[in-house]
Amino acid sequence: MEACTLVSMSILLGVLVRWGVSFNSYSGAGKPPMFGDYEAQRHWQEVTYNLPIQEWYFNTTDNDLNYWGLDYPPLTAFHSLLCAHVAKLINPEWVKLLRSRGYESPAHKLFMRATVLAADLLVYIPAVVLYCCNLTNGSTNKKVGTLLCILLYPGLILIDYGHFQYNGLSLGLTLWGVLGLGLGWDALGSLAFSLALNYKQMELYHALPFFCYLLGKCARQGLTGRGLFSLVKIAVTVLVTFALCWLPFLSDPEQALQVLRRIFPVARGLFEDKVANAWCSLNVLIKIRSILSSDSQFYLSFAVTLLAITPSSLKLLKTPTFWQFKLALVNSSLAFFLFSYQVHEKSILLAALPVCLLLNDLPLVAIYFLQVSTFSMLPLLLKDGLLMPYAVTSLAFLVLSTHLLSALERCTEAQLRLEGYRRLAAWLPAWLPRLDLARIIRRKFYTSLVLMVGLSVASVALPPPAGLPDLFPVLVSTFSFLHFLGTFIYFNIVQLSTPQGKQKTL
Repeated sequence: MEACTLVSMSILLGVLVRWGVSFNSYSGAGKPPMFGDYEAQRHWQEVTYNLPIQEWYFNTTDNDLNYWGLDYPPLTAFHSLLCAHVAKLINPEWVKLLRSRGYESPAHKLFMRATVLAADLLVYIPAVVLYCCNLTNGSTNKKVGTLLCILLYPGLILIDYGHFQYNGLSLGLTLWGVLGLGLGWDALGSLAFSLALNYKQMELYHALPFFCYLLGKCARQGLTGRGLFSLVKIAVTVLVTFALCWLPFLSDPEQALQVLRRIFPVARGLFEDKVANAWCSLNVLIKIRSILSSDSQFYLSFAVTLLAITPSSLKLLKTPTFWQFKLALVNSSLAFFLFSYQVHEKSILLAALPVCLLLNDLPLVAIYFLQVSTFSMLPLLLKDGLLMPYAVTSLAFLVLSTHLLSALERCTEAQLRLEGYRRLAAWLPAWLPRLDLARIIRRKFYTSLVLMVGLSVASVALPPPAGLPDLFPVLVSTFSFLHFLGTFIYFNIVQLSTPQGKQKTL
């Protein structure tokens, strides 16, 4: 009974924080002609409700693709259609074709915010609760503490309820997939992740770990007996799920090809804005987009991304344990974020989800990363007028997570899983003093917090030099990139150095 009460209180607090953030500004509020992501979501409701399905992804008189044209997979379109039917019942003006562009009113804002919260309550929050109750170790208080920290992760809240998107829906479906695999329900887990892929194509960041884990597990069972049956069952589940999601577009090959062209817009370029990945950071020194052609940029990013995810994927394929799977999810999503093509700053949420799943196992490292991930989106949050929610939620998350998870106490070398680093340090000259790796990480954590506060204040209070108008966004993205790269190296070392007999978490 006490456990149920604590879980309910955690959910209630998570909902209240979400609803509180939703009363702030949103992307593109009052900024014609394109407005922002809020208008994009509303516009997709307008398009899917008023136009035949064959026109959703095509440029027509009634569907100008240059004005927030639909560029997500079919499940996003179906979700928009569902929301549109509800909107039509409340106020037809909200989805009136062509005449509802840029529609803004308090009632409509309340409706749109409510659709995000409904998605969280139906998909994301139940998955988080079940994961923490069934797949985390420790006492009830420890599990509830982990639950509360995941629900209060500021990055996702600020983007979905401030900026305005439905990331909680795709991440929730992915988490249901993780939950399915963790509980041994591989077919159901595959179904859930297939739905996530059909909602947002960026879930490809997580696809290779799912594939390698399931294939490795089936191979261990034997690909001529039980393993083959499991593999066929999973393959049929995935194919049927994709077929049902894409069914309205499969009758005409041109329809399916157009959807693919829309969801993989190669022409947009290597990166946008000041995203904290390798290419944007390198572009400060070497103007990659000026030196290389678009095709060369694409092939370069593809090759580097493939190289970056290969060690982790091969390790998972060879050792398909749930612990290895969670680490591979982090490494794969970070590799895609750091090195792949057409990355947005919000895509760091795809790496934040699997890191959240490690809050109970590696609290200090996870909290460290999650703080930086929120900070990396600072220029976008300031643009949307979300300074106060950013400051309050980030501080609250830092204080609560470090206290509830005893992050600063659970940071010995063993608890931080630094055995791999220690083995690497053995190659250093004998005359060098022995490094206290745990202390180095703690000091780095404190130093980074101070620098993040300083850069946040400077971004708000100080005008940039006349010749360097993007100074602070560049500093934020470069600072964040260095931390993400360090985290990527850390988790790869942890995964690759985990002995066969030590797969369970501490």
